[in-house]
Amino acid sequence: MKKLLRNFFDGVKPNFEKGGKFEKLHPALDAFETFVFVPGETTHSGAHVRDGIDLKRTMFFVIIALVPALLFGMYNIGYQHFSQTGEAYTLTSAFLYGAIKVLPMIVVSYGVGLGIEFLFAIIRGHQVNEGYLVSGMLIPLIMPVDLPLWMLAISVVFAVIIGKEVFGGTGMNILNPALTARAFLFFAYPTFMSGNTVWVADASTVDAISGETILGGLAAGKEVLSETAAAGYGSWTPMEAFLGLIPGSVGETSTLAIILGAAFLLWTGIGSWRIMLSGLVGATVMGLIFNAFSVNALMATPWYQHLVIGGFAFGLVFMATDPVSAAQTNKGKWIYGFLVGFFAIMIRVFNPAYPEGIMLAILLMNVFAPLIDHYVVEANVKKRLKRMNTANA
Repeated sequence: MKKLLRNFFDGVKPNFEKGGKFEKLHPALDAFETFVFVPGETTHSGAHVRDGIDLKRTMFFVIIALVPALLFGMYNIGYQHFSQTGEAYTLTSAFLYGAIKVLPMIVVSYGVGLGIEFLFAIIRGHQVNEGYLVSGMLIPLIMPVDLPLWMLAISVVFAVIIGKEVFGGTGMNILNPALTARAFLFFAYPTFMSGNTVWVADASTVDAISGETILGGLAAGKEVLSETAAAGYGSWTPMEAFLGLIPGSVGETSTLAIILGAAFLLWTGIGSWRIMLSGLVGATVMGLIFNAFSVNALMATPWYQHLVIGGFAFGLVFMATDPVSAAQTNKGKWIYGFLVGFFAIMIRVFNPAYPEGIMLAILLMNVFAPLIDHYVVEANVKKRLKRMNTANA
């Protein structure tokens, strides 16, 4: 099979070289060839990666890390639907129900996003940006399950063109493209991105289904999460929240599955442990501060429960660590991660209209990441100059 593919690419390649019939389509052929065969060079332009593997392989590892959250998300969609309607179900039927809901979202995301990437590559005459391999998977995972596919397509167009291509493509964007898509939908179509009818499949058409999330309930002042919460709809235990058996975005509910992905990213050296750890510390500090006052349900929520509800864990592991839009210096990563966690809990508590604060916290810190790196570098330069002057004195 490998030899067959090699012969195929070697046979058609002359038509896509300079002077060939399909010269303008060379970026498209290059994208497919380098996806199948590892190129003999590392990524050398635009992007941030300077490693022994090319950017496409790096992105592929991130997709592998997302698989646990994706698979559990498919099961949870079916579980939430069947358990609330009272219909009989098995693990397989619940998973298949969720897969039928999620797979079209993935197809639309990749179809629209990669189509735009190919178009820009052909027009500009450069390689296809590999960055969308990850964004194409992240975008469906951070969306409500019943989001209309045409809205998803529009958000992908906005994220790729406005969030990335206008800045020069992968490695040049200042905001995380996946979060740009979600922010666009949140402000353009708020009724499809918040409320009690979007987080469980068919909640908008079946009266028996409640799509209320833990954060939505807490923002409304309800006691929906406690150590002794009775099993049933509308109340959850922290263990259920940790496992992910709760309403929410497609891939954001299971902290356990996300931890598995985080472990893979750390093992491969792709994810930044500094950002993940400092983000946890920042969220813990902010949670403890709110616990000290506890004037409403969100502020009274124990700090450790904030870490397993909503999209906090998913955002911290897969989007705050985005090596393009995050801080680049080691000290900057500590500062950046801490503030992401700190602001995520602060926004969650202070903004009852949108209690999921991790998205806004990451986008906010994406903007300030270059400034953080600038002052870290400046401080290091001053420190070394001072040391040199002292040595010469």
